[in-house]
Amino acid sequence: MSKKIYVGNLPFSSTQEDLESLFGSHGTVESVNVITDRETGRPRGFAFVEMESASDADDAIRALDGSNLGGRDIRVNEAQDRRGGGGGDRGGRF
Repeated sequence: MSKKIYVGNLPFSSTQEDLESLFGSHGTVESVNVITDRETGRPRGFAFVEMESASDADDAIRALDGSNLGGRDIRVNEAQDRRGGGGGDRGGRF
């Protein structure tokens, strides 16, 4: 079963390939999603990495959390499900 990992405090120069290489040394990477600003297209400094095996993901989290990437100490932990928010009724009449 795959597991999704949150990676924060990334250098803005980090690419999908950088993260595939970094996490790939701990197991099989299924996907990498570097989050970008909708308007400018620039990276926002965080990403999500999905690894094929939950145990490989746990190993990567332990090994990489607090490690240095491009001069920044990155935060690596298990991604949390998105909580509600956005949309919904604002109390107006139809």
